[in-house]
Amino acid sequence: MDLSRRTSRRTLLAAAGAAGTVAATASAARAGARTHGRDGHGHGGARVRTGFDRLAADGYAPLAGRRVGVVTNPTGVTADVRHIVDVMHADDRVDVVAVFGPEHGFRGTAQAGGSEGGGKDPATGLPVHDTYGKSGKALAGIFTASGVDTVVFDIQDVGARFYTYIWTLYDCMVAAALAGKRFLVLDRPNPLTGLAARGPVLERSQASGVGREPIAQAHGMTVAELARLFNGEFVARAAGRPVELETVWMSGWRRADFFDATGLPWVPPSPNMPTPRTALAYPGTCLFEGTNLSEGRGTTRPFELLGAEGIDRRWAERANALELPGVRFREAYFAPVFSKFQGKTVGGVQLHVHDPRAFDPVLTGIALLVTAKQVWRGFAWRPDHWIDKLTGSSRVRTMIDAGASADEVAADWQGGLAAFRKTRERYLRYR
Repeated sequence: MDLSRRTSRRTLLAAAGAAGTVAATASAARAGARTHGRDGHGHGGARVRTGFDRLAADGYAPLAGRRVGVVTNPTGVTADVRHIVDVMHADDRVDVVAVFGPEHGFRGTAQAGGSEGGGKDPATGLPVHDTYGKSGKALAGIFTASGVDTVVFDIQDVGARFYTYIWTLYDCMVAAALAGKRFLVLDRPNPLTGLAARGPVLERSQASGVGREPIAQAHGMTVAELARLFNGEFVARAAGRPVELETVWMSGWRRADFFDATGLPWVPPSPNMPTPRTALAYPGTCLFEGTNLSEGRGTTRPFELLGAEGIDRRWAERANALELPGVRFREAYFAPVFSKFQGKTVGGVQLHVHDPRAFDPVLTGIALLVTAKQVWRGFAWRPDHWIDKLTGSSRVRTMIDAGASADEVAADWQGGLAAFRKTRERYLRYR
């Protein structure tokens, strides 16, 4: 048989799949352009191709001749919602030999603070390695043992410092530098836009799995931009040298775009991040994890519903009296099916963001902490002072305890935030 005609069925299917990915991206973007712009979230007509879409359209050229390991989760999908590992595994042009699962797992079956562990992926037969909670030499050893020479990262972030996937990115970059592996980041949108960095900057004394390095609470960057910042500012400090970093940027994304401007499908990055609306509130209301109030886990509106036993309408009234930009608060009652107050009816508030461009999630989160403490005598911080890990220092907690207003607390972090914004500017790609 003529060797030029010996194209395998696997290659033909994969090539068709890559073409379908590009076509589906364009179709989804056109649909997004038709429907977007009705609620003020961003610019109409945006056509976004993710880093993976562009990598596939280029025939996986940066991965030619490489043994590839992929760090991803359920958000690593094409525009027609096929998982990128499934697509690449079916393509002879790329050699995927391992998958690395973060918090919640590669296929996303675990709740917060958990992972799926290791084993064999039933869909592809690929070995899956659990990276959650691993870093440094231990993680470098996993990369070495897996036989990969290039690590690819593709996970949808939500724009908050304490969302663990960006620290999975950082830990994997450090481990790849230690192990002498190349590192390729496939970019995806920041669902909050990329216009502004907000909130306090982490102090290294509070470094943890929800914040390794000094960045702002809402960083206003994409994952590939963050990878550049991590490599330029932090990786060499941890690994002795920067990682050999490559990025595949998006096309069609603008810094002012909210997620619904992209035409891309939203896949929940974790079980309690069901919609882009959840992500909008999360950089502020996740702070309630550091208190004895429910942050809405176990409801259909996590991070939009907040409450506890004994709270009544006074909290919503006090919060609305502040006239915070872009948001109103509704008196709400709910019964979480798991997590805090499981099976009990609690009172509190529901956030209703009516102007996302004016809304400041971090200031709103601080204001809600201040007003909750004012109206509910049962208010308490978690005994382990987890709030300090979330905010990046003890200042928010101690200032609120001393009776400071939300504006006074926010004024305290402006110096550190200004310095971070200056550093951040050097690593921004999109306009």
